[in-house]
Amino acid sequence: MIGGIDLGGTKIEARLFDDTALQTCDLRRVPTPLDDFDALFAGLIAQIDWLRDQADDPDLAVGVCVPGVIDPQTGAVWAANVPLSGQDLGAALTAHYGRSLPVVVDSMAFAYSETHGGAGQNGRCVLGLVLGTGVGAGLCLNGAFPSRAAGLAVEIGHVGVPARALARHGLPLWACGCGRAGCWETCISGTGLTRLASHVTGQTIPAEQVTDPATLDIWVDLTGEALATLQNLIDPDVIVIGGGLSRRADLIARLPAALDMHRLGQTRAPAIRAAQHGDSSGARGAALLAATRC
Repeated sequence: MIGGIDLGGTKIEARLFDDTALQTCDLRRVPTPLDDFDALFAGLIAQIDWLRDQADDPDLAVGVCVPGVIDPQTGAVWAANVPLSGQDLGAALTAHYGRSLPVVVDSMAFAYSETHGGAGQNGRCVLGLVLGTGVGAGLCLNGAFPSRAAGLAVEIGHVGVPARALARHGLPLWACGCGRAGCWETCISGTGLTRLASHVTGQTIPAEQVTDPATLDIWVDLTGEALATLQNLIDPDVIVIGGGLSRRADLIARLPAALDMHRLGQTRAPAIRAAQHGDSSGARGAALLAATRC
């Protein structure tokens, strides 16, 4: 068996996987302690210990994925919504257990999971685009993570939306949680879809319930332009869509045509697929990493 943990802003999710088909055998979610790092670390340790108890294996391989950025030189994590910033979580886990546990950025774990036995299987260059509360992305090249100088994943969520795209729909520069304005995250995330609906209809509607055709047309067009930006920069052969909006099959089905409207010249378009492993993909990717490093 293998363990994977997805540490997020609202919950710490622990999943126990069998080590053949990597199917979830057991699952426990607990609220994320947000008071300080010590409380958060204690909650994480409790989840790791729970996985090892469930597997009846005190040396169970466990991987952890976290939001934010992990500096590859110092191990320090920088995250906006959890008290991890400035902390070397990997070193803290090593000190506690006497052995290292892999710690990886959640969007990279997602891309890794979908590359290995997921919707990106057999892809040479697989981009995992997570459209949830925010917008994140991860990348796998030939089945592995590319070397990165500062530990950034693919931070498309905090790239500015082109002025032409905002002008097409009469949209303002909305403030982003990163401290800037006009980022992709403000428009094409789940919260972005709710924001678009409010702008168009005057109603506050959860993303999964937005049905207004004009709102959905804007979201699809903007997301198509974001996909074209990613293709221009990275040139993946597969783009796997994850996060809450990946469950909107009505929207995902429209994205290949939306990309065609914006892609450069006659370049070959990447395949666009919904994530195969859904909500488990982050923890699954962390578990896969733990299995390769144990």
